[in-house]
Amino acid sequence: MTEEEKISTTTNKDNNDLCYVSATEALRLFKSRSLSPVELLDAQIARTQAVEPVINAFTYDRFEQARKAASEAEDIYMKNPENSAPLAGICIAVKDEMAIQGENTTEGSLLFKDNIDVDTHPMVERLMQAGAIIHARSTVPEFSSAVFTRNRLHGTTCNPWNPKYSPGGSSGGSAAALAAGTTTLATGSDIAGSIRVPASLCGIVGMKPSYGRVPESDPYYSLDTYNHNGPMARNVEDCALMLQIINGPHPHDLASLRPKLQVPVRFDGIRDMRIACSFDLGFFNVETEIRTNTNKVCQALKELGAIIEEVDIPWDNSIASAARSHFGFRMGRDLAGHLDSHRESMNDYSIELAEIGLATLPEDYLDSIRTVGNMYVVMGELLEQYDALICPTIATCGWPAEGKKEAFDLVLEECMTWPFNMLGRCPVLSIPSGQAGNGVPTGIQIVGRTYDDLTVLQIGANLQSILQWHTQHPPV
Repeated sequence: MTEEEKISTTTNKDNNDLCYVSATEALRLFKSRSLSPVELLDAQIARTQAVEPVINAFTYDRFEQARKAASEAEDIYMKNPENSAPLAGICIAVKDEMAIQGENTTEGSLLFKDNIDVDTHPMVERLMQAGAIIHARSTVPEFSSAVFTRNRLHGTTCNPWNPKYSPGGSSGGSAAALAAGTTTLATGSDIAGSIRVPASLCGIVGMKPSYGRVPESDPYYSLDTYNHNGPMARNVEDCALMLQIINGPHPHDLASLRPKLQVPVRFDGIRDMRIACSFDLGFFNVETEIRTNTNKVCQALKELGAIIEEVDIPWDNSIASAARSHFGFRMGRDLAGHLDSHRESMNDYSIELAEIGLATLPEDYLDSIRTVGNMYVVMGELLEQYDALICPTIATCGWPAEGKKEAFDLVLEECMTWPFNMLGRCPVLSIPSGQAGNGVPTGIQIVGRTYDDLTVLQIGANLQSILQWHTQHPPV
């Protein structure tokens, strides 16, 4: 039986299986006329109606517009498939932080519940031009300022693998939707781990590309080297496909990289590649299950022919203080402008970060820059000896869906992502490493040399071939 016949047979029995068809496979099936964009969208709409009451991953849907776009894509595939756009007919959930002209982007805040966008975010614009169908907007914590996803406007988003737990944040809705099968691709942004944390907790793939690889809309954040936009998907090939579309220079973003990176969706093996492994980055308190699953990934890399060596990284909690100063001065002070007139409408974690900002001195911010320089001396020398570094994405096996009150301490103490936002030019891919006893997935990060986005994808694709995490779906 061919792959197309398998898809057809399976989807006739259960549309839920159709919801998990990858973007790369869906495009192939569209072109061979074995699957229609309308059929795929209808399956995802049915799936959304079934699971959204549990996971709450979408702020609102665009199903009417999406059906029209899917019908138009179907028509192109039936009449002239060779002229189809690169993502024609593929559904994508857009994070409720990225503007779409004429629509409502709330950033998860009561302050912006009636906001209407005047422009479209460059990343979203490129996806739309490539034929992607935006069928829903995905939930975020207020102002994307927490690593769990709840807010007073849209409620709490839950993890499809265990709804008592959080899907992470701030791109929590995007990750939860991918895991639940209600979208094929999703957008994310990452300033402290906001792509990689939910990717890890939801058992999907998320990438923080090199700084400047994917353009930003707001110069305040495009010129913050901690800040990145990136792809989220269920497998590495789809992540690579999406990165190919969204990367490249943009006339409105001074930091965007030229020339455009050409990203393949198929990668060579990694035999004889030298890969370093750190279980704790020198100072994180990592739970046993996380260490065990990370070690399994190391064994898989050895099976693939790579040379794996555990390394000691001489970082300590002083880098956490530096990160706190940076986020306080950049994000916290930005949020502090709302405190006087809108405190009663803000979420507790937004207020917390704003108050950290008010307490952060300019001297603290300058010291944080010096700390980043010292950190890279360590990492730069390490990556001269190794092709990449792997480490856990999160030190713990998850936290309750509502998160914790001390939200910023949660980031610094349990998320092993933010050190690599400090080293923004190092690309990082988070992929699944296994599952914890509570049912919540675990993840590892693949950290590359500066601007070497392709190597982290190459390692991730090879691990996927042996670990096969993308074939597993949550019970929700």
